[in-house]
Amino acid sequence: MGLFEKIFKRPSMQEIKGYFKMLSGYTPMFTSYDGGVYEMELTRAAIHAIATQCSKLKPEVRGTAYRELGRRLQFKPNSFMDTTKFLYRLVTILHVQNTAFIVPITDETGEYITGYYPILPSMCEVVEYQGQPWLRYTFSSGQKAAIEFNRVGIMTLFQYRNDFFGENNAALYPTMQLMHTQNQGIIEGVKNSANIRFMAKLANIFKASDIAAERKRFTEENLSADNNSGVLMFDNKYADVKQIISKPFIVDSAQVNHIKNNVYNYFGVNEKILQNSFNEDEWNAFYEGKIEPFAIQLSLVMSNMTFTEREIAFGNQIIFTANRLQYASSASKLNIVTQLFDRGFLTHNEGREIFNMSPIEGGDKYYIRKEYAEVSNLAEAQGITGGDGDAIQEGQGIQGDNTAVSVDGSGEEN
Repeated sequence: MGLFEKIFKRPSMQEIKGYFKMLSGYTPMFTSYDGGVYEMELTRAAIHAIATQCSKLKPEVRGTAYRELGRRLQFKPNSFMDTTKFLYRLVTILHVQNTAFIVPITDETGEYITGYYPILPSMCEVVEYQGQPWLRYTFSSGQKAAIEFNRVGIMTLFQYRNDFFGENNAALYPTMQLMHTQNQGIIEGVKNSANIRFMAKLANIFKASDIAAERKRFTEENLSADNNSGVLMFDNKYADVKQIISKPFIVDSAQVNHIKNNVYNYFGVNEKILQNSFNEDEWNAFYEGKIEPFAIQLSLVMSNMTFTEREIAFGNQIIFTANRLQYASSASKLNIVTQLFDRGFLTHNEGREIFNMSPIEGGDKYYIRKEYAEVSNLAEAQGITGGDGDAIQEGQGIQGDNTAVSVDGSGEEN
């Protein structure tokens, strides 16, 4: 049994009554584009940077339904890839195609979900079967399969005209053509500047074969390694011999920056993100702009394809979280841990995780400083005794007239 049979266990749908009717009026069809965006060095680097950071997201399954999926999602969503590869490939497909599909892997009954797989079809059609929308996939191998629309997770970017799928990357094609033309210009410029070293004019008229033979002779005698004297000699057949000074081919820096900025703006990255030289503020901006929106959409997509409306109403959901303090400075980490630990917001192990340290036994307890107390329990926290609202304790209380302010909120002195 191959990968196709493991994922699509149900028989392919044969009876199709037509395309599912769309509100937008567009044909509900998605087609992939071979090559293109992922074949250019700069665009691939931008997608790689986004996919690498998103692959660090941590999946969590909340609720009692599908509880065992939590461990599977954290380690191995399917039999062929771990969680990092699953997320990386999903993000890559999404940014190359602007549409990504997640299909469930089920048990023998075909109903109980045991895992997930990101597929890459060459074409997807929304068709109608028994009054319900189905997705019919066509893969590059020629195989076809169909699955119910509500069982599939669809992630999109630049969704506008189509009710189900994202737009293509046609808006980026002019920039990619500029990148290709620029690279070709650099290659040809280097070739031309490296080939021609001397220019000589023959004094008489010669046949083409004689010119080629003379050029070969002149090169072998004067420009080869055999000429170790450093002296160039020629007779009166040449009216003039000039050396061509080779200059390196330099691309206009303004043009290069313009092309780069077009790619950065399209994918929402910058040069520091691509080169991993960002600081904590730049990381937070990148997280807010790219990683968090992806995590939110993925959480909603996978929750809706996994749980019923009733299960979601009872708090069942799949979420993807990230440690935003990974790239904070040591001073920021120390300040956050110090301020939050003694207020009961962090445990020992959560604080150690911020510093990339392994957890310790008994480190999951919460602590709070003793001088903090709930306002309504100040008397109890300070050991003050008394009845009927009295808050007088020997040797304690407000100095001066041996009276204490009531803690019942009345504002009257007792």
